[in-house]
Amino acid sequence: MIDWSVGEPEHNGRVALVTGAARGIGLGIAAWLICEGWQVVLSDLDRPRGARVAKALGPHAWFIAMDVSDEAQVSAGVAQVLGQFGRLDALVCNAAVANPHNNPLESLSLAQWNRVLAVNLSGPMLLAKHCAPYLRAHGGSIVNLASTRARQSEPDTEAYAASKGGLVALTHALAMSLGPEIRVNAVSPGWIDARDPSQRRAEPLSEADHAQHPTGRVGTVEDVAALVAWLLSRQAVFVTGQEFVVDGGMTRKMIYG
Repeated sequence: MIDWSVGEPEHNGRVALVTGAARGIGLGIAAWLICEGWQVVLSDLDRPRGARVAKALGPHAWFIAMDVSDEAQVSAGVAQVLGQFGRLDALVCNAAVANPHNNPLESLSLAQWNRVLAVNLSGPMLLAKHCAPYLRAHGGSIVNLASTRARQSEPDTEAYAASKGGLVALTHALAMSLGPEIRVNAVSPGWIDARDPSQRRAEPLSEADHAQHPTGRVGTVEDVAALVAWLLSRQAVFVTGQEFVVDGGMTRKMIYG
């Protein structure tokens, strides 16, 4: 049972497309935006779950299936959004091959590498390309979901780290190319407990997990969603080309042996 229900907010007339929205951070962002009055189009490869969560989120949620690495599917998906709602005000690029670990470098196949970069980096480029004309018409905004792994790594994470580092660079490049009409920013989450609320309650994280963070706890999807919503809002009209780290202070914490 999905417990992402958001009630009946007053619709503000604005339309957002959120990719990778069937679960985790993407779903949290979609739910938050609906609470703020947005009409949200959720897209994901997982068609059954995507349809279920859109139904659970209520009448201001609509689902389309899309592989963001396939330009034909991106073009068709954007056309669906425009056909249904007649406008697009925001794009949130969250879809990703989310497991940061790949095979050790010596056995990392080119196919593995290419798939991660196709989804995590080429996907946001394709979405920006096809959404730009419609975002420009309404002074819209793009938020890309990068990662603190753009700046720090564990072993055997080359493809993921490269894709997220590239996404941070793509963000400021797009901000220069698409401004001033379209703002483009990136949010880089750290450790976010992105499980469904029921799983979080059933299997809570340990005190040690929380204690690693200067804020005293692991992050939640709501922490990320609140920042994304602000970046898409009219309160952030002077903000573009930036990366915002949401990690409870972990990337500023010095650790000695």
